[in-house]
Amino acid sequence: VQLQASGGGTVQPGGSLRLSCVASESIFSNNIMGWSRQTPGSQRLTIATITGAGRSLYAEAVEGRFTISRDNTKNTVYLQMDDLKPEDTGVYFCNARTSQYLQPKLWGQGTLVTVSS
Repeated sequence: VQLQASGGGTVQPGGSLRLSCVASESIFSNNIMGWSRQTPGSQRLTIATITGAGRSLYAEAVEGRFTISRDNTKNTVYLQMDDLKPEDTGVYFCNARTSQYLQPKLWGQGTLVTVSS
């Protein structure tokens, strides 16, 4: 498996979760890493990306609540999700891309996040 995501679960509104994604070294060191999500009835959308130098971009819907980070020594990218809302419910996918403005070229399996009281 080239991209292995974990950390999904069920949380109450206002709660937090941290997703992790371990990548193979060749993928991690040569790509921009990101997270996308697919909510019920919607297409899959990118919500956060981070370059190897640590420059991050966020979708407006998660700006200020989610934080993407990467540990280059562990080939791991994280998504810290705070102040979760019911509309954050969906399947979250780790991915790799060559530009923060292009679609991913590699996808991991999804991890389900449910925000519900």
